[in-house]
Amino acid sequence: MTKKLETKLVMKNFTAKNRFYKASMSETLGDRYNSPTKDIVNLYSRWSNGGAGILMTGNVMVDRNALGEPGNIVIEDERDITILEHWAKAGTQNNNHLWMQINHPGKQSPKHLSKEPLAPSAIPIGGAMANAFSPPRSLNQTEILDIIKRFGNTAYIAKKAGFTGIQIHAAHGYLINQFLSPHHNQRNDEWGGSLKNRMRFLMEVYHEIRRRIGENFPIAVKLNSADFQRGGFTEEESMKVLEAIDIAGIDLIEISGGNYENPVMFEGSNIRESTKKREAYFLDYADKARQLVKAPIVVTGGFRTAEAMEDAINNGSIDMVGIAKPLAINPDLPKQINNGIYKTSDLPKLTTNIKFIDKKLGSMLELSWYEAQFYLMAHGKSPNLKLNIWRALWISFKKNGITSFTRRR
Repeated sequence: MTKKLETKLVMKNFTAKNRFYKASMSETLGDRYNSPTKDIVNLYSRWSNGGAGILMTGNVMVDRNALGEPGNIVIEDERDITILEHWAKAGTQNNNHLWMQINHPGKQSPKHLSKEPLAPSAIPIGGAMANAFSPPRSLNQTEILDIIKRFGNTAYIAKKAGFTGIQIHAAHGYLINQFLSPHHNQRNDEWGGSLKNRMRFLMEVYHEIRRRIGENFPIAVKLNSADFQRGGFTEEESMKVLEAIDIAGIDLIEISGGNYENPVMFEGSNIRESTKKREAYFLDYADKARQLVKAPIVVTGGFRTAEAMEDAINNGSIDMVGIAKPLAINPDLPKQINNGIYKTSDLPKLTTNIKFIDKKLGSMLELSWYEAQFYLMAHGKSPNLKLNIWRALWISFKKNGITSFTRRR
């Protein structure tokens, strides 16, 4: 019997060959000028061979003056069109899609990269990450309109290069999510206040991208189910935004949650026990969203076993299964499931075995370790589950220098 995971997803603007969706992970494989490299081409060639129906790139930024972290790739003009074409060709070589996730960090730009980052309002990032980011300056009208045009321009170049879709990153505390949040957006003009005004930036970004790339090219959005932050973007508001973007014509919706002040997208904290038993972190939300929107839904975060993935599709909760970290250590996961040879692997617990360093570096250990796996694959090697954390940190240092050890998430 054909499993639902193996079936095509046929929509107006795209057909995915199966229900596996490689979710975005920040590869940090841009060069010193934030241009794509041969490494990123090689990495996506490897993932294309792994069998997923859609591959989503990591953060591609729309402005070289607004970076989320060292090694970000930025597209603001056509200077890198040739390597972009190679990237697109490598990432679509097996009848699969390669979509580009485009983003602006807003105030989530580390202080060593942005002395005065821009945000909807001049409200600093709080919590444990506060010291990693400089206080932001409030965007003026001209800057807001410029950023909207930048999103459209980056999308246009991606399409021209051969990428087969675009995703707007409106989650995880980045700029669009900042506009949506009543905590981070305390403007009193047409860009703030009511939910209609707070979602205006997202809607204008969508319409500008649609204007530049046409009605028949797929556009996705990654949206928080909630920020899980006092005074932040709520589930009720998120549902209303979903309805608005669905009516506007969005082609795919990916559900996530949290921000750097409360990173549930990484940790799976604050998630209901009923959802944890189904493995994916945001399935309860997806069940509700399914009643409101026509666009296909992807949930990313938590999936580990083939059975849970198949159940989520069969139950109608989602249309595609979003997979991130497991594809960093097993790029052939979709192909193995389709061939019935997949064995569930637990993600490793990473430690230097020195409590002070573990506490000091925090999430940087995990980021560096997974980025090292990308580096290995980009150089023709297999992921290494036994990779020593010190070796991973050394690889990160070779790529990005001392900034590898500064807080960024």
